[in-house]
Amino acid sequence: MTDIAKAAPTAVEIVKREACFQGFYKLDRVHLRHELFAGGMSREIRREVFVRHDAVCVLPYDPQRDEVVLIEQFRVGALGKTDNPWLIELVAGLIDRDEVPEEVAHREGEEEAGVTFSSLWPITRYFPSPGGSTEFVHLYLGRCSTDGIGGLHGLEEEAEDIKVTVWAYEDALQAVRDGRISNAASIIALQWLALNRAEVRGLWS
Repeated sequence: MTDIAKAAPTAVEIVKREACFQGFYKLDRVHLRHELFAGGMSREIRREVFVRHDAVCVLPYDPQRDEVVLIEQFRVGALGKTDNPWLIELVAGLIDRDEVPEEVAHREGEEEAGVTFSSLWPITRYFPSPGGSTEFVHLYLGRCSTDGIGGLHGLEEEAEDIKVTVWAYEDALQAVRDGRISNAASIIALQWLALNRAEVRGLWS
């Protein structure tokens, strides 16, 4: 049996898990051993992990007008990394209650952008940063009408200050090309739409 043909490692032994910080998010320190590709177990290693709720992100899309809805808001994680920490993003929210991802998608569409989705098209699910975070993202395309959409939105109790704008599909894709859109969920969703737009418009128009 070649090295490539060997079964992938599956065994993980948690030696100890410590809570280092508890706020809106949580930071844990995990002591563990894991199975090695060459066989046997690793030495005990220590990893800090950022414990986050799973997230739902939606790209609102009007197939008749061939337009998308994007939001812009301040992001503290971008501060000092870019000249403008107000990022162009998708509608998004955390699964922080007893909800399924689709419920979060509909709720956040209304709260963050004032849009109502008549259908949701699952795009993919992915880990944005599995080297240090537990977050898992559910990504959707949301069918909507862009008629009358725009303005300022967000919940005051969550300190949200969100600018909502409608973009022509080609303009949004160009913003990915030239780097104006620089977050993973938006890039993935718009590139997916570029690959599947004809099928989406055929089924949703």
